[in-house]
Amino acid sequence: MKALIVLEDGTTFEGRSFTGAGEAVGEIVFNTSMSGYQEILTDPSYTGQIVTMTYPLIGNYGVNKEDMESASVHPRAFLMKEYNAYPSNFRSEQTLAAFLQEYDVLGVEGFDTRALVKHIRTKGAMKGVISTTDLDPDSLQKKARNWSGLVGQDMVSRVSCKEPYGWADNKVVPGSDFSTAQSGMDNPLKIVAFDFGLKYNQSRIFTEKGCQVQVVPASTDAETVLAMQPDGIFLSNGPGDPEGVPGVVETVRALLGKKPMFGICLGHQIMGLAYGGKTFKLKFGHRGGNQPVKDLSTGKVEITSQNHGFCVDMDSLNPDEVELTHINLNDDSVEGMRHKKHPAFSVQYHPEHAPGPHDAMYLFDRFIDMMKNAG
Repeated sequence: MKALIVLEDGTTFEGRSFTGAGEAVGEIVFNTSMSGYQEILTDPSYTGQIVTMTYPLIGNYGVNKEDMESASVHPRAFLMKEYNAYPSNFRSEQTLAAFLQEYDVLGVEGFDTRALVKHIRTKGAMKGVISTTDLDPDSLQKKARNWSGLVGQDMVSRVSCKEPYGWADNKVVPGSDFSTAQSGMDNPLKIVAFDFGLKYNQSRIFTEKGCQVQVVPASTDAETVLAMQPDGIFLSNGPGDPEGVPGVVETVRALLGKKPMFGICLGHQIMGLAYGGKTFKLKFGHRGGNQPVKDLSTGKVEITSQNHGFCVDMDSLNPDEVELTHINLNDDSVEGMRHKKHPAFSVQYHPEHAPGPHDAMYLFDRFIDMMKNAG
């Protein structure tokens, strides 16, 4: 089925849908991962976006329930050079096309993804529309331009949980709280995790390391969190502009110094704002499982999984209070920081490696040690 991809500047590509009829509007971005497409699709950080895969063949190992990183699919459309309709993998439970159809997400193949990615790298990420029902480029360009975009928008409220929940036996436990410890745990460290778009593997790793996780909605206030008497506070990843999330910066500022704090991705950006800094939108963002990051304290370079379009402006922070700890070796942007006066640190990337390399797993241990030392 013919599909048109039209960017807000009028650039047009013709492909074909492998999921049936539909139309989607969003910010068109690209991901350089060679595998992990299911984890990418179920990452809430992609809310409001249309994802283009740079690796040319997608769908070859199918989809399975175990690799879900949330309860839904979040990109508005999924673009690739070539779709493999016949997966070959012993873990496969359904095709990628059936998976996208189940969540009403448009899948498009058969166009020059290299040309699209080069255009985005040159001009920057931009709004776009994909449609099989409206094949008028001028009409689609107008729709793209009229879309609100991500800057200043609250995307977190669309993906954050509505009620607190726990994590035990490798699954969500609705209504759970710290009064019900996970089986087999003796005096576990208790972590309150703010759900800005949290991925399952973050909770999974913490519990595997002997912690108990209580996930709370993004709108939870500081008093409620402190009343739960956690050993530490975790700020998860999430979609969109950190400045568009109402009330969260004030909440994090109120919690700063009260308990050890660890933030990743959007949580990292929110911590930067809570420190009194500013954030800005990158030209085309960092998305993929091969981003090189240097740890300035050790000189070690780690290959990381990333998905973000905004960045902390380190020059806007007080150097007497906040220290730069990690930088991106592609563009020297901020990848990590720590507070000099309070037990708080954060990174811009995804250490939970779902998908991606395991190089940054040490950050979970660092947070655990911080909680133990604070106790």
